[in-house]
Amino acid sequence: MLAEVSALLAPLAAAIGYSTYKARQFEHAYPNIGELTDVGGYRMNAVHIKRPKNADLPALVFIHGASGNLLDQVVAFRAALEGRAEMLFVDRPGHGYSERGGPENAVPSGQADAIARLMEKRGIEKAIIVGHSFGGAITAAFGLRHPDKTAGLLFLAPATHPWPGGIDWYYHVATTPVVGWLFTHAIVVPLGLRRLERGTLNVFRPNPRPADYIEKTGPSLVLRPSAFHNNAADFKRLLAYVKEQSLLYSQITAPTVIITGDRDEIVWEHLHSRGLARDISRSELITVRGVGHKPDYLATDVAIAAMEKISGKPRDLQAIARKAEERLAATSRDRTVATAPSLASAAPRVFSDAQNTL
Repeated sequence: MLAEVSALLAPLAAAIGYSTYKARQFEHAYPNIGELTDVGGYRMNAVHIKRPKNADLPALVFIHGASGNLLDQVVAFRAALEGRAEMLFVDRPGHGYSERGGPENAVPSGQADAIARLMEKRGIEKAIIVGHSFGGAITAAFGLRHPDKTAGLLFLAPATHPWPGGIDWYYHVATTPVVGWLFTHAIVVPLGLRRLERGTLNVFRPNPRPADYIEKTGPSLVLRPSAFHNNAADFKRLLAYVKEQSLLYSQITAPTVIITGDRDEIVWEHLHSRGLARDISRSELITVRGVGHKPDYLATDVAIAAMEKISGKPRDLQAIARKAEERLAATSRDRTVATAPSLASAAPRVFSDAQNTL
């Protein structure tokens, strides 16, 4: 009997040891570039760019999506906005290098409150809140719960409304008592590493993923056991949460812009972005044709123009979006010519339910 038990436990112990080793490697490859701040019994991590002397924009707070960390938005926006605004790039509670905090942080409202406290600690009185994907639900919660701290809201391919279907199986497994611990500590790392390349390609689909995206943004950090568990817990609660909260979006009064792609297969624009435009009066919806789930990378210029318009500068966002489409179409034509011989071997989609990669 002892030999049989040992035979069963040995592979499990080896898998846990491998995952622990790889998690340390992930952190070595992507060390924390932010600073931890106590926000009431736990610490939030963020990169804070202080207000420059010649700033022409209000403070900007960036909220990343699911399975991500602050590096995703740092890479998308920091260089383009350097010298123009105070910026706060946040690791959401339980993601990146932020601590999870209490159970309230398993829903967007709790995470919005945590970000509001972090702003206070950092001396930011009011800001334009910029949320991508899952971060859109938190952005909406922020606008509802903290209007006094909201200079405006910018939604980028947001996940904000109820959708048909569910979530992938592994999010259910990861949050199951006992089994979930074993799964996140033994299975997630090898399984996730196999899916990482194609998964990130799918997030950008149909647009090309930047060649250095994985190298610069550290998506493997979500494979660490605690981060994966927190990510799964966020997913499990999101649908029920937005069913209730989306009924309140009409109460949002802050200047609002929503930017989405018409080719987004991750968060369907006809449900979420159009829903927001319907629910938030005087909001402006910008649909960039040919763009998938990453307008923060593919239409960064449109997003920055939206920040400028929210701050009071005259900007024709529709015209700017059309110019972005022309630029992207030209790039796509060049890329198609260059890569046509290898298109037949393109990687297949990984995710059976496109709604699950927020």
